[in-house]
Amino acid sequence: MFETVWVQLVLAQAETAAKQPKGVLEILTEASGVVLGVLCILGIMSLISWFIIGYKWLYLMRAQRESVQFLEVFWQSKRLDVIYKKTEDFPRSPISQVFKAGYIELTNLKSSKEHADKDAMTGHLTGIENIERALRRATTSEMTHLEGKLAFLATVGSNAPFIGLFGTVWGIMVAFVNLQAKNATGIDVVAGPIAEALIVTAFGLFTAIPAGVAYNWFLSKIRVLSAEMENFSNDFLNIVKRHFFK
Repeated sequence: MFETVWVQLVLAQAETAAKQPKGVLEILTEASGVVLGVLCILGIMSLISWFIIGYKWLYLMRAQRESVQFLEVFWQSKRLDVIYKKTEDFPRSPISQVFKAGYIELTNLKSSKEHADKDAMTGHLTGIENIERALRRATTSEMTHLEGKLAFLATVGSNAPFIGLFGTVWGIMVAFVNLQAKNATGIDVVAGPIAEALIVTAFGLFTAIPAGVAYNWFLSKIRVLSAEMENFSNDFLNIVKRHFFK
């Protein structure tokens, strides 16, 4: 009798284990090559996205912090040459680089003015325009650096769900093919491929959502820095006009 009870317990445990649902990893080990290929593509895109997110976060935080520190130095100092030397302490600040470009152009104009005798009005207008162009070029260059690598995040955020959708469609198609080939109507025939399809959909969203959120957040920070560069350029031009082009 004891042996009969033991056999019944073993059979009950085996039946319970057979009824337990498969885990995600177990389902993926049985997935088709196309589904695994889609998952590999999404995995690579996700890894690159997270690397860019970490890099840009550190870069923008440092740029914002150094810009605040540079503005304090700029408004507290009374000599432009002293401020110019201080720009070496703020290499990531876009505002300090804009000032650097404007100061270099101003120095070149002062040097050329000492060695050339030109009409005063013509020299005044040309000098201001040259400095304004230098500030605009520096602003454009800094914006290019700030926006670097963001295009990849935008691409991942907008296209990763569609890549996942491709894997989903493929998995559902395989499910219906299996259903027709086995000439069966049970859920067991299509459960595996449909589970694969839903996992790919989830992974596509997991890849796209962080990239899209990070892209919008970084863009908002860059817009703030862009506005600060524009405001600083206007202030710098006013200072130059007041003290060097009277």
